[in-house]
Amino acid sequence: MISTQLTIPPSSPLAPFVSWISYYAGDHAHGLERVVPNGSMQLLVNLHEDEFRIYDGADLGTVRTFPGAVVEGASARPSVIDTSQQRELAIVVFRNGGGFPFFPSLPELGSDDLVDLGEVWGRSGAVLREQLLETHSVEGKLRALEAALLAAVRRPLVRDASVDLALKAFEHGESVAEVTDQLGMTSKRFIRTFTHQIGLSPKRFSRVRRFQRTLASIPYDRPVDWAELAVARGYYDQSHLIHEFRDLAGVLPTAYRPRSRGEQNHIPVS
Repeated sequence: MISTQLTIPPSSPLAPFVSWISYYAGDHAHGLERVVPNGSMQLLVNLHEDEFRIYDGADLGTVRTFPGAVVEGASARPSVIDTSQQRELAIVVFRNGGGFPFFPSLPELGSDDLVDLGEVWGRSGAVLREQLLETHSVEGKLRALEAALLAAVRRPLVRDASVDLALKAFEHGESVAEVTDQLGMTSKRFIRTFTHQIGLSPKRFSRVRRFQRTLASIPYDRPVDWAELAVARGYYDQSHLIHEFRDLAGVLPTAYRPRSRGEQNHIPVS
């Protein structure tokens, strides 16, 4: 199958909230892949099969199925997916905090599960996959997806300045306490506001983002000094880094082999 991919930038009202809207059709080289969380949300429509599958358990023998149009909330756990069924996808990737205007309860969406789009958007979510299948051109499918987003807006398309400041600070490695002090908010109020809009608590989100920066800094052209990397990325020691790999990637550091250098969050299983 020849690979086809098209990405369109979101229209100006959506641009502060959506990174990109994409279509992909083609075969992946691997079947099962372990996906590392990155703290962001996605809307996924499977145009190849009317279902998504997630594999659990030590031997990945437990299979959970979800409808073909889902929301993937911000998560702090890895998941194992079947790429062989995802040969044709339409995807919305939200900026961090970008899903807030479109969905009712982000903490519930961040429960490490996929959520049926029909459950959160009602009939418009339930029929979205069928609508995209009936749209013949690839660009038409993406424009229809964008139109569905605009129709689903339930809160003002205005970003929260305090949450944006926190997001930037966490990317620079600042602690939750430091960010709370900068904002002049009580700890309880900040945690409530951030979790409500992001889907993860500040502590869990900053932990996921530090791990993402760690993955991005792994050299591919020479052996990795894991102890040195742990110190450079702000972990207590190498054991702390190993724990984070187990918890956030589901593998040991020495077993980390991403799909490609540019796809650090996808680890082939088989």
